[in-house]
Amino acid sequence: MPAKNMDELVALCKRRGFIFQSGDIYGGLQGVYDFGPLGVELKNNIKQSWWESMVYENENIEGLDSSILTNPLILKYSGHEDTFSDPMVDCKSCQKRFRADQVPPECKEEDLTEPRQFNLMFKTNVGPIDDGDNFAYLRPETAQQIFTNFKNIIDSTSKTLPFGIAQTGKAFRNEITPRNFIFRVREFEQMELEYFVTPGDDEEAHSSWVQKRLDWWVNQGVPMKSIQLYDVPKDELAHYSKKTIDIMYEFPHGVEELEGIANRTDFDLGSHSKKQSELNINASVTKNKDSNSKLAIKDENGGWVVPFVIEPSAGVERGFLAILNESFTVEKLSDGKERIVLKLKPHLAPIKIAVIPLKKNNAEMVAYAKKIIKKLQALKIGRVVLENTGNIGKSYRKHDEIGTPVCITVDFESLDDKSVTLRDRDSMEQSRVDSNSLNEIVTKKIKL
Repeated sequence: MPAKNMDELVALCKRRGFIFQSGDIYGGLQGVYDFGPLGVELKNNIKQSWWESMVYENENIEGLDSSILTNPLILKYSGHEDTFSDPMVDCKSCQKRFRADQVPPECKEEDLTEPRQFNLMFKTNVGPIDDGDNFAYLRPETAQQIFTNFKNIIDSTSKTLPFGIAQTGKAFRNEITPRNFIFRVREFEQMELEYFVTPGDDEEAHSSWVQKRLDWWVNQGVPMKSIQLYDVPKDELAHYSKKTIDIMYEFPHGVEELEGIANRTDFDLGSHSKKQSELNINASVTKNKDSNSKLAIKDENGGWVVPFVIEPSAGVERGFLAILNESFTVEKLSDGKERIVLKLKPHLAPIKIAVIPLKKNNAEMVAYAKKIIKKLQALKIGRVVLENTGNIGKSYRKHDEIGTPVCITVDFESLDDKSVTLRDRDSMEQSRVDSNSLNEIVTKKIKL
């Protein structure tokens, strides 16, 4: 079952090297976290699973890795400069700051300041002179460079509708009140797909992508019983959205958004295009005097079509938190003791296999364990490590707690007949197997 509260997850993350507060030795930096040895593996595995499901499993989806530094004109015409801010109020009684629509009941209206707009985008100086004129933004989302690269990808790949462009990477938002561990932070990673379709096919494509994204989350270990779908009301939709479905998850701190799937219509390509009057754009866009490209496709009659776009957009950190929460399990053992086990899907586990010599000071046993590790590493299934503590019970408990699916123990008998003990994380069952059959056995277990 999931963790009882966020504190359990935070404690595990620090104790086992998943996540640390950034700059902790200097008191930390609010809303910024560092991913440790196990955290970076889990994070990379989540991103890789997403990438495979998008790019490798779909012939009509291409990848992109665009710059973090963003030309201000991009965010001018996308609408970010005008709309990417939150109205904030200060409570004179509790001395805390809140978004105007999220003030807690205990704060009295007479104690609140008038709402003030806070810009959520980070700026940085470009070039040697800091005069305020030469600046770029740290991108607040990965989506906009996908749109501005639309023509480049069309020209270099000859894609036809429907097709998609996928991207993962860092984004930055100057959150006024970062909170709930890694749920709301200032520096984070996104996994975004922009899927371009012919106008008129957008509603069917949107429904299809909602189901595909639900299926993907279930495959990562987030069950449907923990998920709700929220059809965002019209008066809450973003300025670019025709329809948005949010996948809501029951986090330890409450039900909040895990991923959004938006129908952005032709707003983005239309906003970044030149000669907009020639393109029959449906969305309301700002007149663009700076673009040098038509972000459109010719149809069979030679006319211009500005595609609609469906956008599934998920935060890596939120996905990390949901997956970690769902896998967190406390089990009562037959001896009355408890064990913490992360029942992560094998393809997500930070460490896939731990090889454990029964005696850490036995050179022959350690050497044989290392030989097995080298053989298994050649399978390219992920991290395979040596756990050479000399305490088999503590080694098993450690790898239960960090989610390692398989432990392999090398003992004295192994040196005689080349057999080893294979231990399953979830069932704790142990079996004796020939080390020559390990490749086939562990491949099946890890690629479930």
